[in-house]
Amino acid sequence: MYDYNQKPDLNITPLVDVMLVLLAILMVTAPVIEFEENINLPRGSKSKQVQVNKKIDIFITEDRIITLNKVKYKLENFADSFVLFAKDKNRDTPIHLRAEKTLVYDDIIYVLKSVKEAGFFKVSLITDG
Repeated sequence: MYDYNQKPDLNITPLVDVMLVLLAILMVTAPVIEFEENINLPRGSKSKQVQVNKKIDIFITEDRIITLNKVKYKLENFADSFVLFAKDKNRDTPIHLRAEKTLVYDDIIYVLKSVKEAGFFKVSLITDG
């Protein structure tokens, strides 16, 4: 008969053996597992040729004369002249703005503000090294 006062013996050896086998399998397979994250890459077209965007060059001289694509304007007249110049231009055209380093900061900001008010937002301030 079974004695209810007697405590049963727990044999955990099979449990330890199974855990060691699982640990060994995990240690072997873990370095092989690679993490992959899906990203959306842009699709290119082989038939479409790369278009060269024409840029607009603006250069401000020390005596406040603005050269806009080889045409000279005075600083006071630049805002109106640029609006007329940009009337038929694409608003995605990049604009390169160069200025003499001896100029007053307000003059450069005035030109930059005039360009942005005309609808151009791809404006780069070009500096020399």
